[in-house]
Amino acid sequence: MMRAENARSVVDGNAIAGLLAELFTQDMTMMTGTCGGCGAQAPFAHNVVELDETAAIVRCRSCTHTLFTVLRDGETLRLRIGSLVALEAP
Repeated sequence: MMRAENARSVVDGNAIAGLLAELFTQDMTMMTGTCGGCGAQAPFAHNVVELDETAAIVRCRSCTHTLFTVLRDGETLRLRIGSLVALEAP
């Protein structure tokens, strides 16, 4: 894990635009998430999703902790991180 004192440079959040675009343009259902509640690792396609017209609650299949929630308010989408502690590309 990188520590702040070992960083080669400190810049604003614009510096990660390319990394985030690379990460989130992949098929997200194949991304592997790690649950902070029980430590289970699984692609998002294997998790349980509670869905209605305004929200999608993604829960760990092993322990039912909420990994994250996607909320829709009109045209606005919000992502709320719950017990998701890691996200890995396939």
